[in-house]
Amino acid sequence: MTDKIRLGRYLQTALIIGDLAIITLAYILSYTIFDVSPEFKSKWVWLAVNVAFLPSAFAFSDIHRMRILYADRVVLQAFKSTVVYGATIVSLFYVLGISDVGWKSGFVFIFLYFCLVSCWWLLAHKVLKKVRRMGLNFKRVIVVGANSNSLILKNELQSDAGYGYRIMGYFDDDSSKLTEFSDYYTAPLHRIPEFVLKNNIDLIFYTLDVGNAKPLADVMVVADELGIEFVYVPNFSPTLRGHFVQSQVGSLPVMTHTISPLTKHWNCMLKRAFDLLLTLPVIILSPLWVLPIAIGIKLSSPGPVFFRQTRTGIRGRDFTCYKFRTMRANADADKLQATENDPRKTRFGDFLRRSSLDELPQFFNVLLGNMSLVGPRPHMVSQTEDYSRLISKYMVRHAVKPGISGWAQVNGYRGGTKHLWQMEKRVEYDVWYIHNWNIFLDIKIVFLTIFNAFKGESNAY
Repeated sequence: MTDKIRLGRYLQTALIIGDLAIITLAYILSYTIFDVSPEFKSKWVWLAVNVAFLPSAFAFSDIHRMRILYADRVVLQAFKSTVVYGATIVSLFYVLGISDVGWKSGFVFIFLYFCLVSCWWLLAHKVLKKVRRMGLNFKRVIVVGANSNSLILKNELQSDAGYGYRIMGYFDDDSSKLTEFSDYYTAPLHRIPEFVLKNNIDLIFYTLDVGNAKPLADVMVVADELGIEFVYVPNFSPTLRGHFVQSQVGSLPVMTHTISPLTKHWNCMLKRAFDLLLTLPVIILSPLWVLPIAIGIKLSSPGPVFFRQTRTGIRGRDFTCYKFRTMRANADADKLQATENDPRKTRFGDFLRRSSLDELPQFFNVLLGNMSLVGPRPHMVSQTEDYSRLISKYMVRHAVKPGISGWAQVNGYRGGTKHLWQMEKRVEYDVWYIHNWNIFLDIKIVFLTIFNAFKGESNAY
């Protein structure tokens, strides 16, 4: 136990030193590589930018202790940290009367800090996961309650050894429920204090109904007296599982369901700005890609250059989606999905599909505002009608704008869906994206889409 505590402290100390080293590195790079003002190279400025880090370090001190964290969330936390850090620097410079540094120097330093701290936190997170997979820096955990929530919790904690959770036992007064967890130590609730002391438990997850106040109070006393972290897992039904935000109605605490961060106006504006930032250059340069592709389509078969199809958009509203035509004119274009060896495709059209170039006209849809760069792929109206009856959360996909690419596509779920489970997985990824959206997740998906386009995908047909 002592070695484990010491290792945890050493790691936390090393990570904090790393954060401070990033500040110094960004500071040095600012005046050695970039043309910043000479006044920026001052020991007082260096001291100020280090002191200004304290509020950010305090506000985001949990970043190195969070065990289940995705890369885009790490970058999002780095961005928030940078905003707080930048605001503190400006305030501190004003208080100290440091006014000759210049906005350009400050912007260069903050930008470098954001890039470096993002890379550093991502690297540190990867290293910590590797350390935990080696059996170090783990947390000993017990779960109070044997129910469906306990089972879901077990699957989450054990899904990646890099999270560093070691489940030591399950406790419940109903012995029949404990049989499902027979691979672990099981016991009634009154054995918890003895077990916690004997096994040096670090964390207690409580999954029982809080309506029964006695066991809840007893377990919380154990946690408080021994200084153990206590986490209550709400006993939500499958219907209620989702994105909930804690709020209050007067003095009463409540949980408010929000289907997506994109319900907030600010996030919608940010996503739209990102769309336009990347879309406008593509539109301006459109003659360079429209003309050669149009010539190839015309030479491959008679018919129009563009294919227009009604698809389902945000809130279930239909819109006209644009693509380059890849098939010979046929009566089934709005009913049947393309298959791998579809005889309707032209040879040039097959190339456009496999390279994803047939999707380029959808940048015009993004400009018009009925699509986004990233989001669930829009489906044909006939597919929406069919799958909405077969898949329970299918229509949740339409809570946000459809996208040229999406989380499902970069995870391999694109192209035709021969089996129902393929569409179910696609919907699962789409719904996860909607619940967990942030701007850095969009950036990640854009990069993965470009990478996959150059690499080529077997499901692109």
